[in-house]
Amino acid sequence: MVATTENQLINQTEASATPKAATRLFFVDHLRAALIILVVLHHVALVYGGISPFYYLEPPIGDLVAFVVPMIFVLLNQAWFMGALFLIAGYFTPASYDRKGSGSFLKGRLIRLGIPLVVWYFVLNPISQIGFFLMPASLTGNTTELSWQVFWQAYPKLVGLGPMWFVALLLVFCFGYVAWRLITKNRDATHESSTPRYWQIAVFILALALASYLIRMVIPLGKSVLGFPTLAYLPQYLCFFILGTIAFRRDWFRTLPGSMGAVGFIAAMIATVALFSVGFLSFLKALENGVSQIPPFGFGTWQSAVYALWDSIFAVGMVLAAITFFRRFTDRKSSFGSFLSDQSYAVYIIHIPIIVFLAYGLRGFQQPPLFKFSVASLIVLSICFAVAWAIRKIPGVSRVI
Repeated sequence: MVATTENQLINQTEASATPKAATRLFFVDHLRAALIILVVLHHVALVYGGISPFYYLEPPIGDLVAFVVPMIFVLLNQAWFMGALFLIAGYFTPASYDRKGSGSFLKGRLIRLGIPLVVWYFVLNPISQIGFFLMPASLTGNTTELSWQVFWQAYPKLVGLGPMWFVALLLVFCFGYVAWRLITKNRDATHESSTPRYWQIAVFILALALASYLIRMVIPLGKSVLGFPTLAYLPQYLCFFILGTIAFRRDWFRTLPGSMGAVGFIAAMIATVALFSVGFLSFLKALENGVSQIPPFGFGTWQSAVYALWDSIFAVGMVLAAITFFRRFTDRKSSFGSFLSDQSYAVYIIHIPIIVFLAYGLRGFQQPPLFKFSVASLIVLSICFAVAWAIRKIPGVSRVI
């Protein structure tokens, strides 16, 4: 009888230290789908804003507003949405590892992440690169007409990571997590449930800002390294993934107070007005002067320090706000929400070629750039989710994506 009581106490203690993984977090599914939608809109904005090199561009020549608005949209997105996706990925990693063990966990990651990565690298990225040949020669300097012969000759240069850099980096993080669990002999398996304090969040933001400032001395924003276009945000991506694993153990997604989300959102908005505006104005001034180095994007400038502090505050604030907002308003099962969530990974994989060919198809649609961006976004999202649904109906595909 005593032994039974002791065993019950042990089981109760372990249960209290482990999140209720069996209960599905519908709000996290919905948040992830919303972030994928934001990724799609982000890339459509690149097409019509002419902001940076992309598979297909239709820049708003002579329209300053149509250039500035998408630019702000893209910079705000870039500051937090991929970090949020790494946070969510990290959140679901410990439970998967606990359930499967190191071998099965890595096998599952290689199937779910590796197979789409290979398909994208050798098939979908080259197809998306056709957009280069579809753009006017005035933009690309290319006068060679597209043909099968030209395509196959150029094929070795057309393979690449593209937006699947996220999947490749996530795979690296998963291998790192397995190594950590093996080295520490699973000592992170249990933690007491507790919410972070404001001073801890503030210290984290300052440390993240410093790390971001330092790495951008070497890898400024906009510089691609080994096919990874945004390694300037590597400190954020890695820290958010690690935070996700901690959040699972300490049940933060369920227990973060709503007031903390409100404070995070207010802090993000204040930082945007006070800090982002300084960085953005220096960015516009640099463009006007035609300088090669953009001060807020790195190079050890004081503007880079301001920008790094802004995007660290903004990222943490928006993540806190998004988690608490979606938990409050979307933590329930719905047919539409489930549909979006189920297709979201497939949408992420296939959305680029759909954007490229739809934008090319709309090239004769003579409308103001911002209106055209809005119309194209609605059409692209509809097609992406429909195509993703159809692809996942193929036998065996849903096990991967």
